[in-house]
This record gives sequence, structure tokens and C-alpha cells, in this order.
Amino acid sequence: MRAQPTFFDFAAEVGLTKHIGGLKATDRLIELCHIHEASFVLDVGCGVGMTPVYLAKKCRCRVLAVDISERMVERARERVTRERLRETVDVRVADAQDLPLGHDTFDAVITESVTSFPQDKQRAVNEYVRVTRPGGHVGLTESVWLKVPPPPEVVAWAAQAILHRYGSVEALRVLWRMLSLYSKSPAYRNFVKATRQTGITPPNLEEYFGYGLFVGRK
Repeated sequence: MRAQPTFFDFAAEVGLTKHIGGLKATDRLIELCHIHEASFVLDVGCGVGMTPVYLAKKCRCRVLAVDISERMVERARERVTRERLRETVDVRVADAQDLPLGHDTFDAVITESVTSFPQDKQRAVNEYVRVTRPGGHVGLTESVWLKVPPPPEVVAWAAQAILHRYGSVEALRVLWRMLSLYSKSPAYRNFVKATRQTGITPPNLEEYFGYGLFVGRK
């Protein structure tokens, strides 16, 4: 029996990314992790490749991007090719908890809305540190509860993980893929129906749910 498709399966299929904090958080990570033209950066959990492409274009740095989802990596590689960044951005399949990378390799390791998902979060963080060179930085953007316990409706909303960021052209591309998938896939139609039923943002969301940037130097 095939597993029930998840949000991330559909996100990869249509080329959608979610990222709490948006570009404001990414820019702050760039600043706090001292990423510049000479940096070699690892982006863990790159999704469909928005952040590695942004880093390469904004900072002109080299980027290795990894994601546990093969389909996400395919989408990220398509984006890198489309943006003509194959010489500076490499994308591979890898698990945050067991990075197939050498010790002391990167000037900065960043993750955005990723580290809350691995089963062994401490192991993932240990891996980020291991592959960072001495003097380099590890930076995480993660969702946080501002008050606990949050009410059930806020927990249900947060579990959907549907915060994204788009430019106008990218939004049209994602919309086209979503419409195409909706017409072809009964599973996707069921997913959209369920999201409509539970996807109303709670009025008191900001009271309970936020995000933080966590940065350390090795």
C-alpha cells in the first residue's frame, strides 16, 4: 500500500517552498553568519532551491544545497539550471542527521524551517557543527511557541507548515503546476479539500506562534 501523500510531496511536485520569516529572515542569517563572496555555504533542507539560488545571486558565494527528498532535489536542480548557476550551486540528496560531507568544510551552514522535522534533532545540529570549519557559523531559522500550551486550533494551523515566499513569476509557475496536479490527481484534490476545511488562520495566532534565528560560531 502506498503511503498517503504529505504536504511536502505536493510541495515538491508543484515547486512550492515554505519558509517562516521569508526573505527578511534569510537576509538576517546572511548578516549574522557573515556570508560573503568568498564563503562556501551549506544549505540543509533546501526544498525546491529558493534559498541556495538567492544566496548565489545576492552574495556571489558557492553553495552546496541538500534535501532528504529526491523530488525536492530535482526541483532545486531545475531552478539552478534555469538561473544559470550550475557553476556555483550544487544540489544533492542527503539526510540532515547523517550528512555525507567532510569535517570542517563550510564557512557557514544554514537551515530554514528544517531542524524541527528530523527525528533526532540534536544529531542534526551536531552534524551542522561537524561540517562547519573552525571560526565558521551555523545559523537556523525555526518556528517557536511564544506561549505554552497553545490552543488546539493554533497547533492544527502550525502543523500544516504552509508559510511560503514567492516572486510574481514564481507564483504563476507554482499556480500552473497546482492547477495541473489538481486536474490529474484525486489524492491532491482530497489534500486541497482537507486544507480548505482546516486552513483558516486562527485570529490569535501571533500571540502564540513566531520564529527565532539561532546563530553560533564554531
